[in-house]
Amino acid sequence: MSHQTVGRSLLGLARGCKRIDPSDPLSQCLAPRISRTFATQTDLPIDTPAPGTHINPNVAPHLYAPPKVLTTLHAWPSLEPSSYAWYGSQYLDVPLRRDLLHRAVIYEGDAHRRGTASTKWREDVHGSGKKIAPQKGLGRARVGDKKSPIRRGGGVAHGPKPRDFSTELPRKVYDKAWRTALSYRYRKGELVIVDGSIQTMPGQTARFLANWFEANQWGKGFGRSLLIKQKIPQQFKQAMAMVGKHGLVKDVEDVDVKDMLETGRVVIEKSVLDMLLLAHSSDIGVDYNLEMASRLITQGLEGSSYASDIGASQS
Repeated sequence: MSHQTVGRSLLGLARGCKRIDPSDPLSQCLAPRISRTFATQTDLPIDTPAPGTHINPNVAPHLYAPPKVLTTLHAWPSLEPSSYAWYGSQYLDVPLRRDLLHRAVIYEGDAHRRGTASTKWREDVHGSGKKIAPQKGLGRARVGDKKSPIRRGGGVAHGPKPRDFSTELPRKVYDKAWRTALSYRYRKGELVIVDGSIQTMPGQTARFLANWFEANQWGKGFGRSLLIKQKIPQQFKQAMAMVGKHGLVKDVEDVDVKDMLETGRVVIEKSVLDMLLLAHSSDIGVDYNLEMASRLITQGLEGSSYASDIGASQS
């Protein structure tokens, strides 16, 4: 298109705009379409409430609190419901995070590796470093000293040495994985909380435990069971060792995330559950280790700020 044609088109457009009557309703409808604003667009301001305040001041603050989780406490060994307890949703209703569980299991597996495998490399083997045969003149292959890895009695090529296989994982990630495993078991109905102690009477032996597993259908044919106690007496440990095909028992210091996911169900004492929840809650502001949590649970949670969130028992 030539410049003269463009000029004539623009001149015709200007004359047409002069003939438009602003008072005409049709012109008012067309005006937004042929007009263009040069103002910079911006987002509308959003009123974000300050931390600690509520969006609706007319609603009571306690209604914003996270919901509670109701758990049933069972008597041992009859497993009859004896009472119930309330737990905060941040403890036993954590959404499933398979990535956190996977990272926790790998972290525990790396920490359990001993890393004691050791071999003798070429420089560790006792012997002379003298060349066995001349380089040329004998018509044989070239050889080095007798410590060569290709010779019997020589060193190992690139063999293992003692090393540390442990990896690092942030504590907050590991603690959340712990509560995720407990929440997963609770939602599936595979977390049995015992109100009291898991123990056997003096007259009860391994046969009693075997019959107990079979009567509740918690034995070998039903995925086995994990019993978690605060302390394991020697008699109970020996009895469980004899019925190991039905389940296993671990104390509070020896259990980990992998153990929580291996068996068909978890039978745990309420005091132990409270200890584990307190000891693995650093990501929600509860900074306790297992020893401090054990001391707090032993003394009672009545005077603690976590009494309403962890194990508030009611008959």
